[in-house]
Amino acid sequence: MNIDQYLPYLDNLSEYRRVHSMNVAEEAVRFAKKYGGDVEKARLAGLLHDVTKETDHEKQLQIIANGGIMLTELEKRSPKLWHAISGACYVRDVIGIDDEDIFNAIRYHTTGRAGMSQLEKLIFLADFTSAERDYPDIDVIRAHSENSLEEGMLYGLKFTLSRLTGREALISPDALSAYNDILLHR
Repeated sequence: MNIDQYLPYLDNLSEYRRVHSMNVAEEAVRFAKKYGGDVEKARLAGLLHDVTKETDHEKQLQIIANGGIMLTELEKRSPKLWHAISGACYVRDVIGIDDEDIFNAIRYHTTGRAGMSQLEKLIFLADFTSAERDYPDIDVIRAHSENSLEEGMLYGLKFTLSRLTGREALISPDALSAYNDILLHR
């Protein structure tokens, strides 16, 4: 697979977002080598995970609708989640990568979900811990990520859930399911 053929899809992103996407691809490859996983799929999903992140909301909603996805009421009221859903649809329907695992890795990279595949976990955690990320507890989450994907995800989800509850923000049921699933299976 020639990853360079997909780089033009990042041209509409800001410099920060392009760097972030490259960093996520690199981190996803590192995790795939460390924990097992398809390195090429990890690289590709990491590179394209935020392909619609800076697309205007109206266009994101159109991509989602064209992709045949009906948003839940919570998702409709959570525009920060739309880029993951629209990005998965865009990668499948516009770029033409018809791979369910890549679709789901992009679709759930923001929230996680119960029963995540290895690739989904790789992208979720790579996005959370990519090199340019700088927020409270990032070093703690990175340290846990070196022990196992699930441990890194658990601490990442705890951090996210704490921030969301502190702001009285809506919480995706997928994020809660991911958190519970990790606890149930560790």
